[in-house]
Amino acid sequence: MKTKSSFNTGSSVVVNACQICHSNNLHRSLFLGYLPPVNLMPTIGDAPAEQPGYPAGILLCNHCGLVQLGLNVDAKILFPTSYPYTSSTTKILRDNFSELMQECHRILSLTKDDLVVDIGSNDGNLLSFFKDKHRVLGITPEMIGTIAVEKGIPTIFSYFNRATVDLILDQYGEATIVTATNVFAHIENIHEIVKQIKRLLGKQGVFISESHYLLSLLETLQYDTIYHEHLRYYSLHALKYLFDMYDLEIFHSKRIPTHGGSIRVYAALKGSHRVLESVQESLEFERQNAINAQSMKRFEKRVIQSKLDLLAKLANIKKSGKRIFGISAPSRASTLINYCGIDNGILDCVCEIKGSYKIGKYIPGTLIPVVDEACLFDEQPDFALLLSWHIADELMPKLWEKGFKGQFIVPLPEPRIVTQ
Repeated sequence: MKTKSSFNTGSSVVVNACQICHSNNLHRSLFLGYLPPVNLMPTIGDAPAEQPGYPAGILLCNHCGLVQLGLNVDAKILFPTSYPYTSSTTKILRDNFSELMQECHRILSLTKDDLVVDIGSNDGNLLSFFKDKHRVLGITPEMIGTIAVEKGIPTIFSYFNRATVDLILDQYGEATIVTATNVFAHIENIHEIVKQIKRLLGKQGVFISESHYLLSLLETLQYDTIYHEHLRYYSLHALKYLFDMYDLEIFHSKRIPTHGGSIRVYAALKGSHRVLESVQESLEFERQNAINAQSMKRFEKRVIQSKLDLLAKLANIKKSGKRIFGISAPSRASTLINYCGIDNGILDCVCEIKGSYKIGKYIPGTLIPVVDEACLFDEQPDFALLLSWHIADELMPKLWEKGFKGQFIVPLPEPRIVTQ
């Protein structure tokens, strides 16, 4: 039996059928409680006020294998015009986008006249690597896109929809490459999005998506990447099922390190590009590491135990009268902090790199202030909780080299303390 994939409850939509195949054969898995939107960050000093919290649980489709959030929250709530994230402040993303551009030049035959369109272009980080070699165009509803315009990157301030595609086709023509990095799992009504991407592409056009990879999430216990921006958690099998519905074919796939483990996927009209061995290799890997109700149950148990272990470590440290600062305030930090029940009695503050738009704000749902990283070196807490734990091996040596003398707490997959 198939049914509509959701029903509306005001500013949120409850998912009762798969967003890809519309099957209602869904298995309920991990529930993280009621989480605040990760980008609603009150200003430090504001009196505590009511903040919304939305249920955060995941569902596995037993038909096509998609893992998805059980509730879709209005995009205007999740992505306010004051959206504080800038991708250019993250070195791993800058390096990734540089490598993506080079890979495109190896795999595809590109000319200077080709148009590269980036959906969810943010501050233009990705397009900056294509800008001097091809025509480029960004699409973002957020005012952070003014930074891209200042870099000389044309930007349409809008959500990606039919009207936006009509405008692009009229003023710029068809795109050779359409990219959606860390946004393809965020957008509601995925079928309409794929239809519009297909309209925008020329006959040889290529759609490149980068999304947090479901197998990485399960392997390294990344429950902190579960929040309301992320509507879907893709396996390659689920993406193949989706693209097959629109006569699109995956011809290259690649696991990449961004966001703790993502998958980059190239898709185009069937038969327009040679399918590389990477696709079959990835599909076979997924078959050998089957995602089903049993594996999701094991994941849920590991998450609960990890939470308890982390709280036990934090409790022991606080009992001894020692101070703990947080390091880095990515969106995933809000999930970890709120799910584990960490407050400003446990974390004095969270330190962010100089220039971050999050400095001067509170972590959502808490009174934990986000401060300049200089506080870490000036105040020298005994411990630093690495909220960007997925790049711990990169962060720890840098912070020790810059003068931090304390120990690190790496919260996931299993909480551990690291000493210099």
